[in-house]
Amino acid sequence: MEIIWFGHSCFSFSERGFATVVTDPYDSNATGHTPLQLNADIVTISHNKPGHNFIQAIKNTPFVISGPGEYEVGGVFVNGMQTNNKDMTTDLTERNTLYVFDYEGINIIHLGGIDRVPSQSEIEELGTVNVALVPIGGNSTLNAVKAAEIVNLLTPNIVIPMHYMTENSLIKLDPLNRFLNEMGLSNTEGLNSFKITTARNLPEETQVVVLVPQNS
Repeated sequence: MEIIWFGHSCFSFSERGFATVVTDPYDSNATGHTPLQLNADIVTISHNKPGHNFIQAIKNTPFVISGPGEYEVGGVFVNGMQTNNKDMTTDLTERNTLYVFDYEGINIIHLGGIDRVPSQSEIEELGTVNVALVPIGGNSTLNAVKAAEIVNLLTPNIVIPMHYMTENSLIKLDPLNRFLNEMGLSNTEGLNSFKITTARNLPEETQVVVLVPQNS
């Protein structure tokens, strides 16, 4: 399968024979990133803000998931869990749903706009995580220190940082190097995409993979 980052919290996951997923499509006027024009079978929305819920960026008519629950579309199993402000019943913009995607044994977690470190019981409920897509830029979500703490709890094979300051960002966020420092890295070369053949081929010890935002 292939994972591509378009900037902010927007990724696509594609694998032959399975549904294609797009996470958190953004309004470029809100984020500053390149305008999106994507196709998807599944779109997930972590929270109801223009940087994460811009369905108009999707050219076809996908199955949209915007809250907690268990779903199966095109061979992909999706489990959504609410994190922020669990008891709120009115202000949907302050809620967040993290999603775990199961591509026949390859498990990817997208933490969305999570603003706190999950409890041990919540971590256990998530199960095995092969690839973690983690917000690191602060503002309304995790800063570098808290992001590194979540990584240590999740113990994924691969961590891909998201939701941080790039040269095009309009939203004030922390830069990538703060998170890399927390992870004990001085620098790492960016990739255009990340490809996985099987979970067995992933490294046993957690590695950070930095992706370069792709033009759509």
